[in-house]
Amino acid sequence: MEPVIKINPGASKWDIRQKVWDYIEENNLANFPRPVHNRIPNFKGAFVACTKVSEMQVFTQTAEVKVDPDKPLEGARLAVLQARKTLLVPTPRLRTGLFNKITPPQGASKEQLRVCSSSQGVKDFSVPVSLDAKVKVDLVVVGSVAVSEKGFRIGKGEGFADMEYGMMACMGAVNESTVVVTVVHDCQIVDIPEELMGTHDLTVDYILTPTTVIKTNCQLPKPHGIIWTKLDTEKLEKIPILKKLRALEEQAGKDVTLGAAPAPADPDLQTGRPKRQTRQRPRQDTQQDAEGESRHEKRVEAKQRARQQQPARVRKESRGEGRGLNEGEISKTFKGRGRGSMREQGPEEGGREVTSQRKLPLSVTTVYLGGIPAGLRVSELKTALREREAAPLRLTWQGAQHRAFLDYSDPQAADQALEALQGLCLNGHDLQAELAKSQRGGKRSGQSSRRPRPSAAPKAKAEPLDTKSDTADKTEQ
Repeated sequence: MEPVIKINPGASKWDIRQKVWDYIEENNLANFPRPVHNRIPNFKGAFVACTKVSEMQVFTQTAEVKVDPDKPLEGARLAVLQARKTLLVPTPRLRTGLFNKITPPQGASKEQLRVCSSSQGVKDFSVPVSLDAKVKVDLVVVGSVAVSEKGFRIGKGEGFADMEYGMMACMGAVNESTVVVTVVHDCQIVDIPEELMGTHDLTVDYILTPTTVIKTNCQLPKPHGIIWTKLDTEKLEKIPILKKLRALEEQAGKDVTLGAAPAPADPDLQTGRPKRQTRQRPRQDTQQDAEGESRHEKRVEAKQRARQQQPARVRKESRGEGRGLNEGEISKTFKGRGRGSMREQGPEEGGREVTSQRKLPLSVTTVYLGGIPAGLRVSELKTALREREAAPLRLTWQGAQHRAFLDYSDPQAADQALEALQGLCLNGHDLQAELAKSQRGGKRSGQSSRRPRPSAAPKAKAEPLDTKSDTADKTEQ
């Protein structure tokens, strides 16, 4: 079939991803979650394409099927469960293991199987599979951002599908006869130059779309295991299961020499993305992150004092209590204003608070999130937080300084969020999550781990902005 997206000569993998993501968004070809950038797109017609899995002859001969946890592959997971085959799903970001076996309730109905195939079902009805388990995967179903008719595949850039296959190869769970299938929209089939493919890249044998099934007859071999020289000690720290696998390989006498850690570089150069122009800020905003955390806390208290001095009616309306604005009215309120009026600017930083409609407690625990890549939108970060069930009471966005501050109701909630945020990677960059400076282990004796609000203003509230509203999601330029 003739590709609808033309790839320019010399294009990088990132260029191809960007073209596909842009095309899908511009032509409204995706369902929730949106935008599709930095995701495996949940394209319209994904469920129809997934049903073709059960129609394949190879599917009837399989016993164990591994399907990635991406949203557009939900239909494939359901097809496996309905056929009463063993369904294996990779652990998100490989945090706790390689994959889980989905175990539906005994005699599960079709509706119960549908729940089991969802992301929530994968959490609720799964049993971890250990590295030494005897597993034989007959069919692998992966998502893609782009794929060629020759079987060359490009994912979202984090390398998990390639790594998972390499780990399965180390375990002996896959071999030459294992069939790899990808499910995509027709527009995601593009011409991918062979020179872009590395020895670690996973290729596919079949492509399923809402309209067709393509057998690729791919000539490139699939990964035979983990290529340790492409990993470093930092990666091993983030994915503990790699440590165990490396130890097993070392015991078997294999070469497990790691590669050198990449040198720090411009975030835009690391991903191959064009560098965005950022607005020049006052010199004091380029101070170290540790100082920024202290300024953040002082700024929050200053805002609270300033709001307390406002007339009661002004405070009430700013909280949305007096008028009860609905979402449409909120949009009208912001329409026509300059960009600056949409942002809560502190005296020094110009940070922006994006706050939910929930009432904030008298004290909160703040988590510092650093390493935010240039060009990331606050909406993308919020989506990632919701997906990891780490949504804060308040998010203070400082994208220009590559950081954000997340306020949680108490230390326990903050600890749960910290655990969920370990290994968070956006736009190909690993983010750093830790307690804010004033709440780390080195605090003075008797000092609370929560940041108290001024006692003179017990009723002061942060100005609410709907976390679902795109009004506050303007990108830092």
